[in-house]
Amino acid sequence: MREDVLSILTSIRPDVDFEKETALIDDGILASLDIVEIVSQFNDEFVVDISVDDLLPENFNTVDAMVELIESM
Repeated sequence: MREDVLSILTSIRPDVDFEKETALIDDGILASLDIVEIVSQFNDEFVVDISVDDLLPENFNTVDAMVELIESM
């Protein structure tokens, strides 16, 4: 699943090294429109329903946090 998440993230923002970044939201690397696109693709790809309540910085700061969020659905 981690590789699928990385693939989605890279397709949206190919300019970001998602393996190295640990504060994607806190450092302003991902903008709100990026998050909207990421959530949309995650919902489609993994058949989950990420809600507004899940849109917390700690859920999107790292690839591992995103994987954990998806796995918790």
